[in-house]
Amino acid sequence: MSYVDQPVSRGRTYAIVIVALLHALLAYAFVTGLAYRFVKGLNPDMKTFDVKEEPPPPPEEPPPPPPDQPSSPPMTAVQSPLPLPSPVPVPITPPAPYVPPVPIAAPPAPRPAPPPPPRVVPPQRARANLNSYFSQDDYPAGALRNNEQGTTGFALTIGPSGRVDACNVTSSSGSSALDQATCRILRSRARYTPARDENGNPTTGRDSGRVTWRLPAE
Repeated sequence: MSYVDQPVSRGRTYAIVIVALLHALLAYAFVTGLAYRFVKGLNPDMKTFDVKEEPPPPPEEPPPPPPDQPSSPPMTAVQSPLPLPSPVPVPITPPAPYVPPVPIAAPPAPRPAPPPPPRVVPPQRARANLNSYFSQDDYPAGALRNNEQGTTGFALTIGPSGRVDACNVTSSSGSSALDQATCRILRSRARYTPARDENGNPTTGRDSGRVTWRLPAE
């Protein structure tokens, strides 16, 4: 199927133009008619009147001129012949250096007094004279047969109980029988009040002495 372009006739063209003009007239009439009705509905009793303009007010009189005042001479700046002093700089003092406080050493504490030396109560001698522990019956038989006599020196160690723990001959009588008899009798018979320490407790003490042996008279 094919389409063939055909020329438009003049009569058809005139018809289209006439239709377009009719549409334009109808649209104009429609628009102007609606506008007239709208304006007529808003102002049905609109009246006209003349407005009279009021005459302008008379011109105001100019104010009187001010009285004459003496004119002051113009001010002129006078420059000082002396130069302005320059500001003196203020010296800035530096802060003092920080010095730490020196600690004050406390005085040394006084030394405590040394304790007193221990007070030792010297042992008392035997309750009786040492010579009372000896009698003629104690004379050794061998010394009697040999006619031996003399003085025996001794040193005793006394225990806390008051008994003689040790006896040593410090000087001999010249007879061993007499020296041995001296220490034997003292160890077995002598009784001492024991020595005491600084606390008053019994302690070991010492004593010394001499015993003289003489042959019995006939």
